[in-house]
Amino acid sequence: MEMVQTKVHHKKRQVVIFIILILLWEAGSESIQYSILEETESGTFVANLTKDLGLTMGELAARAARVVFKGNRQYLQFDPETYDLLLNEKLDREELCGSTEPCVLPFQVLLENPLQFFQAALLIRDINDHAPEFPAREMLLKISEITMPGKVFPLKMAQDLDAGSNSLQSYKISSNPHFHVLTRNRKDGRKSPELVLDKALDREEQPELRLILTALDGGSPPRSGTTKIQIVVLDSNDNAPEFAQEFYEAQVPENSSVGSLVLTVSARDLDAGSFGQVSYALFQVDDVNQPFEINANTGEIRLRKTLDFEEFQSYQVDVEATDGGGLSGKCSLVIKVLDVNDNAPELTMSSLTNPIPENLPEIIVAVFSVSDADSGHNQQVTCSIDDNLPFLLRTSVENFYTLVTEGALDRESRAEYNITITVTDMGTPRLKTEHNITVLVSDVNDNAPAFTQTSYTLSVRENNSPALHIGSVRATDRDAGANAQVTYSLLPPLDAHVPLASLVSINPDNGHLFALRSLDYEALRAFEFRVGAADRGSPALSSQALVRVLVADDNDNAPFVLYPLQNASAPCTELVPRAAEADYLVTKVVAVDGDSGQNAWLSYQLLKATEPGLFGVWAHNGEVRTARLLSERDAAKHRLLVLVKDNGEPPLSASVTLHVLLVDGFSQPYLPAPEAEAADAAPAAPLTVYLVVALASVSSLFLFSVLVFVAVRLCRRGGAASVGRCSVPEGHFPGHLVDVSGTGTLSQSYQYEVCLTGGPGTSEFKFLKPIHPNFPPQGTRREMEENPTVRNSFLFS
Repeated sequence: MEMVQTKVHHKKRQVVIFIILILLWEAGSESIQYSILEETESGTFVANLTKDLGLTMGELAARAARVVFKGNRQYLQFDPETYDLLLNEKLDREELCGSTEPCVLPFQVLLENPLQFFQAALLIRDINDHAPEFPAREMLLKISEITMPGKVFPLKMAQDLDAGSNSLQSYKISSNPHFHVLTRNRKDGRKSPELVLDKALDREEQPELRLILTALDGGSPPRSGTTKIQIVVLDSNDNAPEFAQEFYEAQVPENSSVGSLVLTVSARDLDAGSFGQVSYALFQVDDVNQPFEINANTGEIRLRKTLDFEEFQSYQVDVEATDGGGLSGKCSLVIKVLDVNDNAPELTMSSLTNPIPENLPEIIVAVFSVSDADSGHNQQVTCSIDDNLPFLLRTSVENFYTLVTEGALDRESRAEYNITITVTDMGTPRLKTEHNITVLVSDVNDNAPAFTQTSYTLSVRENNSPALHIGSVRATDRDAGANAQVTYSLLPPLDAHVPLASLVSINPDNGHLFALRSLDYEALRAFEFRVGAADRGSPALSSQALVRVLVADDNDNAPFVLYPLQNASAPCTELVPRAAEADYLVTKVVAVDGDSGQNAWLSYQLLKATEPGLFGVWAHNGEVRTARLLSERDAAKHRLLVLVKDNGEPPLSASVTLHVLLVDGFSQPYLPAPEAEAADAAPAAPLTVYLVVALASVSSLFLFSVLVFVAVRLCRRGGAASVGRCSVPEGHFPGHLVDVSGTGTLSQSYQYEVCLTGGPGTSEFKFLKPIHPNFPPQGTRREMEENPTVRNSFLFS
């Protein structure tokens, strides 16, 4: 933990390494070295890495083994079936290593899961595929005839690109009486020919000689190269030019411009005249690769093309000074090329894991190596990334790095990282290389769906059509892909008595809720249930929300008249004393409405009356009262039609017919005349019927009056026996029928006891104290219509 905190506080995470081009292993490590002949065909077996590394069968394939060479070259490859190490291409030792011997190509074997490196090297063995070559097809020597035997004349060397025993080994010259050739070993390991005079020359005898010089390598069979030597015999010139030094050393920076002076050589000749005039020339000239030129008069050596330390670190040059008589002297130069920081570091990506999963710490994102073609201090590099990223750079073997996550990543916070790896060398000026990689974070199902609301309240009007869309719920998931796909479902209801499966359904894809059947406000006013949202990840995560559905009332119930009942076997008649004053309470129309709210607000209206100005109905409570004082002239029987109407849209209504009888006192006999009632309700007959009825009525009027008088007298005598009583139900009316807001339903109930006889006797009417009815709570209009017993319990006789 302390280490991580320290890294966070650092402004820059840097790891400095020293890369040495020739260094193959760290101190104390052992390497595995394989060898192969150059020019071997591709696909040739090189090694069994599984055995050499001590791994199990198939482990190389399982751990994604890779071979990494410097410069991202792939000289070797794995057999896809056996994972043996095979040669990927023909290798030319001279192209890869030049004159360096031995020719070794270091490489690393990279294994993953866990990350592991193995150091190895490939030795390229030389074959004799190059013959020695002289820089020129012909050489010219001018030798004075007075030259003494034993004089040595240096000749131009041949070059052989092979190495070891296959390189140039010796020289020989064609048979002649005057010269033989010596093979001299130089300090740099090369072999140069020298021509030795065995017998004095005589220009007059033979002014010119032509010889063949042959260079032989040590291959089997040996290869050779030849050049012609033309020897011109000169007249006497006793002194040859001599250099001030036989060996010169110089240093030149690799970034020196063309034409820059490297050094100046100087030779002098003791002869006079033309024999003492010295001219300079490069003795061993390769016009293609020679980057130097010399001024023939001054001996100044200058650059003729740019140098590259990474290609050649030094040059050996021979300079020849020749006088006017043809005599010459020679010196050697070693010119060392100084490295300058002209190569930016290189980054080679060996492995990149993309995307990487979230929620896992220290994931290896990338494995890469860095290198710099410069040398010394210019070759030292630093490697870094931005410090505001949750990644770390760790050194591995030699020049390898691993890029790992500092901790667990969260895709929902950031799904993509652009990482810039900066490699900077320590030279002057500093050069740097930037490598950009984009790392994507793959999703893990670590977020449960979340509803936009913890609870939803939906409203649906009753009497809806089935499959009606009543609302929607919505949940979102911060994950991606299948982990963010949400499926909705209905959870078991909170109330086991609610038949949720028959009430609503939900679309599992979009959360739309539908009513499966028509809802009835009077039966179910509200219900609750839970909705679940689950994603499709593994494992699946879920959440839930509460949904409350309110059923809105619709005006689908007409008012129901509780009193007076209209289909009783003997309709009740209200008795009003003629002495009653104005605003006398005759009765009260009691009605209820199964709806709620304004749909249950009831109003009362007198539609029709026998005598319109005599009675009135209060609109809000249904009380029937006298509108004025009664008089003797008012008819005894009255029929009132009362309309009960709710406040819905559209309004529904019911009507009730009241019978009112005006009496002088409650002891006055009264005999209802059913035939009269029937006559009132019957439609008017034709004129002939009226004439017949009138004639019959006049004839029987007297007889009928006598019979009535007798009947009345008999009723008074046996009044108690013949009286019929009205039954009043006991208990309480349903609570929902009591309107405490003045809507016109029965807010305070009155108990009446009205007794009328069908025969002679005295009818009685009693006002009793108000009662508060209490009916069973589930009583509805439909039940009362279907249950005649309940209806008859409200009859007043």
